[in-house]
Amino acid sequence: MNACVLDASVAAKWLLPPAGETLVPEARRLLRDYVDGRLCIVVPDLFWLEVANLLWTSIRRGRISLGSAGEALREIERRNFPTLPSQPLLEEAFTMAAAFDRTVYDAVYVALAVVSHAPLITADERLANALAARAPVRWLGGL
Repeated sequence: MNACVLDASVAAKWLLPPAGETLVPEARRLLRDYVDGRLCIVVPDLFWLEVANLLWTSIRRGRISLGSAGEALREIERRNFPTLPSQPLLEEAFTMAAAFDRTVYDAVYVALAVVSHAPLITADERLANALAARAPVRWLGGL
């Protein structure tokens, strides 16, 4: 079975209304592979906070209702992805953030990809472009 680290930008494609979202088919394919047992998805504990925050932000912007956001949150929680703590990754993430001028939030995902020997898959094309040549980061649109 293949494994990957997934960031919240990919989960957004599953949870938000598809209108206005790019890369939805690619994200759904990853989810299907996970559900069918062909892919193991690993996330840092930060993932859950970012998912909840993106849903909250989408409510505030009128993109999704409170009820739909709550159901989306429950749906993703049921996926029960293996989750690793961010704290042991902080030193590596901080070093990466400084070296590549990225946020520590993004660097936590990259650090997890490095230590787990699994690529980070992100819908954040800027992140992928900045790090793909130096770290195991893949853009969702390039899969």
